[in-house]
This record gives sequence, structure tokens and C-alpha cells, in this order.
Amino acid sequence: MAAIDTIRKRYQAAGQDHLFAFFPKLSDEERSAFIRQLESIDVDRVNKIYKKAVEAEKEIADPKYVADTIEPLPVDACESVVNNPSNESKWRQAGLEAITRGEVGVLLMAGGQGTRLGSSAPKGCYDIGLPSHKSLFQYQAERIARLQTVAEATYNKPKGSVVIPWYVMTSGPTRKETETFFANHKHFGLDPKNVIIFEQGTLPCLTMDGKIMLETTSRVAVAPDGNGGLYAATRSPLSPSDKSRSVLTDLSSRGVLYVHAYCVDNCLVKVADPVFLGYCITKQADCAAKVVPKTSPSESVGVVARRGDKFSVVEYSEITKDQAELRNPNTGELISFESELAFHIARKKIPTIDLETGAVIKPSKPNGMKLELFVFDVFPFTKRFAVLEVARNEEFSPLKNAPGTGSDDPDTSRRDLLAQHRRFLEQAGASVRDGVEIELSPLVTYAGEGLDSVKGRTFTKSGHVENVEELDALL
Repeated sequence: MAAIDTIRKRYQAAGQDHLFAFFPKLSDEERSAFIRQLESIDVDRVNKIYKKAVEAEKEIADPKYVADTIEPLPVDACESVVNNPSNESKWRQAGLEAITRGEVGVLLMAGGQGTRLGSSAPKGCYDIGLPSHKSLFQYQAERIARLQTVAEATYNKPKGSVVIPWYVMTSGPTRKETETFFANHKHFGLDPKNVIIFEQGTLPCLTMDGKIMLETTSRVAVAPDGNGGLYAATRSPLSPSDKSRSVLTDLSSRGVLYVHAYCVDNCLVKVADPVFLGYCITKQADCAAKVVPKTSPSESVGVVARRGDKFSVVEYSEITKDQAELRNPNTGELISFESELAFHIARKKIPTIDLETGAVIKPSKPNGMKLELFVFDVFPFTKRFAVLEVARNEEFSPLKNAPGTGSDDPDTSRRDLLAQHRRFLEQAGASVRDGVEIELSPLVTYAGEGLDSVKGRTFTKSGHVENVEELDALL
């Protein structure tokens, strides 16, 4: 009972001892589970996060508050690979050299479920309807495998000597299924010891006045802490049995200096992109981001800009109509914007219980808040920040909406990926008949390389190939 008393005192000191209201009525099993959960929560940190988030929100809402001006990125802060082959080649070489030296790791943010897609499985398990029916996870794994092969071939390294470790951040609801999916698919050909699956953190749900909420009489209501939770998650132990090993210590032990972080739902993502890595290395950037031009001023995406003297990301809702429609006088393209953000409050309808009766409450309007961080919240704190513009049709096709929506859905993802593969073949000197769809495995080509043998050929049949030789059947 000494441990319980110590925990109770800690929560009393933090003003959160209401959580023990039903403790005397719990079974021994419920008490043990509840105590384990309470032990895992840093209640003082929760209070600090709440205080900081609320104060920041009040400051912005104050009529006397003067926000820093949101301005376009300075011209010298952003470079582009679009129609810039000389720089692209130089950056690719620098990136491949870093990969060959074992200095590059990849961090995948894959905590989301495919709820909007009609699936409860992790979004990375989703099949966008390609001829191969490969999942997003498999495509990304095979891109890593191909890039390792390209680096080995470019610098005459032995087969299997180049390793790009893959750190897969899941969430509570997706971790077990993700681990099972990877195991069942034999880690898609990657060495399991180089695929590290870990879990993003959670934060307790809070009432509007900062009190931690109960989901049941014996369990605190929690929610994922946002994709920005990766920073804390990389410091957390990978296993309860070995608290000395974390993602950060694993990166350090491998000698990894550069990490490419990305979200799971972009079928065109260039995992560990050597061009982007080389650009960052050349610029000596602490942190960098890829950007694409918006399709229209009203497109509902965050934008990169400068607020005051800091780089950050501005949500589309924060930008005025006039700002959204600003265009670069030289190129005619829409100008990008950005701002500083910290902890974010999301007021939600959170099921909880009555602290007096224990009755379940299913609210009809927001009764509490979830606090989260975004991965880009660190941007304003970097000393050397860089932005690289890339071609949208080559690198960005997000999967956000239900099938049949017509925008950012499985059909558009499939369309964009197969269109890219057609370009790969045509750029290598082949012709592809109208209506023919050919899927090239990432094991065949990462970014259009390795297709010299198709020059002068005409493809008349649809299908998917796992090696260059299989293309003969599609002539």
C-alpha cells in the first residue's frame, strides 16, 4: 500500500486526486491496472501542458494581442528541384553518400487508422487498388530495399552492406496489428532487426478547467498526443524490460546523423529521398521540409511561411483570403506561408463518468479537451531551417478521404502512382499505349532508374512487374 499512498500524494499535490473517487470499490485486478496507468502518467507535466496551452490561447484571444505578421518565405529560404537537374544531381550524390555511410534513418508516422476509408486497420495496411494489391507499408518497405541496392551499386559496396533503419511509430490502437502485419509479411523482405516498431505517447483527456477525466471508474481517459508526440516517443524505452534502449539510443548506436520523417498516407513519398537528404546536408540544415505549390488558394492544407522572424506552418484557417491568393510575381505560383504553433487544444465530446455516481456520461456537446502537438511545432526553434520545393505529381498524393470522393482518395492515389510509372517508362525511351496501365514494383525502380532496357519498346498490355525481365510479357 506504500506505493499507492505515494502515488495518491503525488496526485493530491497536483490537484488531481479526484481520480481516486472509486478506488475503494475496485477489485484487486482493477486496482492493479489503475495504479499502473497512474504511475505511467507524469501528472505534473500534464498540468504544465494544460496551463501553457490555455495561456497561449488566452493571449491570442486578447483584443490587445498583436500577432507577428505572416509573410511569404524569403526567396533565399527555398530552393526547388523542379526544372533544376544540375542541383538535383549534386544533392542526390551527397544523399547517396550519406546513405552508403550508414548515416540515414527513416521515421514513419503510422499511428492512424483507416476510419475514413472504411477500415479499422492501420492506414499503412490499406490497399489503394493497385494491380499488385500491395499495401502502403509494402510500397514504402520496398522503396527502402531498392534504395539500399542503388547505394550499394553506385559505390560498389557488397550486397546487404548498406542499411537504412526504419522506425515505425504506431499508436495504442494500431501497434499490435501493425506488428502482426509486418510479421505475417516477413517485414516485406527487410531484416527485422532494422525495422523498429514503437508507440507514440498519449495524454489524459481534460475537463475545460484542467481536471483529468475518467473513462471508467478504473481507467483514465487518454488520447494520442499528435504526430508531434514523436519527439517524446523517441526518448521513451522501446521495451519495458529494457529501459536503456530507445529510438534515440538506437539511432546513436548505429551512427545515424540524418532522419527522414514522413506520414504513411502519401503513396508517392520518396522514402529516405537522397535528393532531399543531400539538399539538407549541403545547406547544413537543422530541420527542413518539402513543399509543393497549392492547387488553388482555397485548398485545405497547411502552408509554409514566416511569422515574424521564425519559420513555421500556418493552418489554412489562419490565412486571410488576400494572403491566400498572393502569387510569386516571377513564377505566377501561389506563395507559401507558415507560423509558430505550440500545444493545440481540441475541444471534443469525450465519454466519461459522473464522479459522484459512477454513471456513464455520453455528452451531446464538447465537454473536455485533448491536447496534441504537431510534428512541425519544432520549426520555429530551429536555427537553420530549409525548404525544398518538389513536383507535386512526383511526390504528393495524400490518402485522406473515402473511396469515391474524387479528391485525395484511393482512386486518386492509384491514378497518380500509375501515372508516375508511365512517366518512368516514357522517360526511359519506351512508348505506352493509351489505356495501358503498368505498375512497376519499387524493387524495379526507385525514381525511374534502371530502365535502360525498355528504350525503343512499345507496351500494349497492362499488368504489374516485380523485375525488369517481366516487362517483356507486356509488349
